[in-house]
Amino acid sequence: MKTVAAETLDTDRIHRIMAVLDEVMDPEIPVVSVTDLGIVRGLSGDPASVLVTPTYTGCPATLAIEASIRLALDSAGFGDIGIRTVLSPPWSTGWITDRGRERLRAYGIAPPPDDAAALRSGGGGPVACPRCGSFETVEVSRFGSTPCKALWRCTDCREPFDRFKCH
Repeated sequence: MKTVAAETLDTDRIHRIMAVLDEVMDPEIPVVSVTDLGIVRGLSGDPASVLVTPTYTGCPATLAIEASIRLALDSAGFGDIGIRTVLSPPWSTGWITDRGRERLRAYGIAPPPDDAAALRSGGGGPVACPRCGSFETVEVSRFGSTPCKALWRCTDCREPFDRFKCH
């Protein structure tokens, strides 16, 4: 998380704000929070703001995410906290938390690899089916249900599934 100016936000307030953000779910994948996905980069002071990086620059869910964050902050009494979009560095699947990866898998979406070497290679290694765990999987289409996912199929259980694209 980015450092916050001490005079703007104290440690307790930072933790309370992050707890609120932990409850804001991604509108396209309602089982993972914006913090699980790494969309929330942290907090910045002067003025106090939540730093948000969309998964893609043109992500259609960006406005919905920001509206959900605004509503959650306002409802929790943090109406003075702003929201700032930060595009550089661009979001990376490496920012997804371990909890986020497990929630994606449980929901039926194959998470991207979590090691740096696999991410650098574009995640070209084997992909486990989130339903049965088999590595006998094939990419059906580079385009899945959202721009950040590709469509895959397991040749063992025959189920289709989305996989987060690595970047």
